[in-house]
Amino acid sequence: MWFKNLKLYRLAPNHGLTAADLEAALAPLAFRPCGSQDSQSSGWVFPREDSGLAYASNGQILITLCTEKRLLPATVINQAARERALQIEEQQGYKPGRKQMKEIKEQITMELLPKAFTVQRDTRVWIDTKNGWFVIDASAAAQADEVLGLLAKTLTPFPVVPLHVEMSPGAAMTLWLSEDEAPAGFTIDQDTQLQSTGESRASVRYQRQTVDVDEARRHIQAGKQCTRLAMTWNDRVSFVLTENLDIKRVAPLDVLKERQDAQAANEAEQFEADFALMSGELARLLDDLVAALGGERRGES
Repeated sequence: MWFKNLKLYRLAPNHGLTAADLEAALAPLAFRPCGSQDSQSSGWVFPREDSGLAYASNGQILITLCTEKRLLPATVINQAARERALQIEEQQGYKPGRKQMKEIKEQITMELLPKAFTVQRDTRVWIDTKNGWFVIDASAAAQADEVLGLLAKTLTPFPVVPLHVEMSPGAAMTLWLSEDEAPAGFTIDQDTQLQSTGESRASVRYQRQTVDVDEARRHIQAGKQCTRLAMTWNDRVSFVLTENLDIKRVAPLDVLKERQDAQAANEAEQFEADFALMSGELARLLDDLVAALGGERRGES
């Protein structure tokens, strides 16, 4: 249940978004597997069996985007095209030109697509209507953009806006390292990256190693800024904060795992309990993190 990576957005003020409205909006774009000539297909699926497309509990909503892709590497297409080109060369007495080769590759692609294997990837979205959070469990910007793009086709007005904070994460993390003091409620862990702000983009990375404060200050004085910093919030959740305000490698610690492992009467109750635990803890973590970054800037587009 726990999201591993957090792409952070805000629900627009006065968004009025409800689970029922979301369910109706997602239905026209429910997931359908790739057709024989489709290289990719995306659509919404049930977050949990028999839950509907928008799973809702106590003001928290969970939705899931499924993306299916056909695995047809360019090397396979190119190899088949070369073999086809040799056959054509024998027939017509000269090598196919650039335009003809393009047509050959397009034909090969159409022939091979129906035979290609498919893989599926689920991207989960947590919508906190009580605290105004919209969070995508994605490690890459393109994956998050896919979610936002599909939602924008059905939600009018679009209820999601960027998150802006007063202090940039890079500047804040650099300050915390140089002063050897994490913000209230947080501790600094053993994964740090500092990168030069100059053209060289030189960087130094510490993994599973505590950064010596004097060494960190020397790097900062030399023009480097912290771009990744492992942290723990209230001894409950560990994560890595990046300069882009992405949160990666999110993991509940033992104090939460004990609650998460508590036995529920059935699978449905366990799912609801896990979702409530995750959404409650992450909402408080995000509020504290925004406060540590100087608070939220309002009124930006």
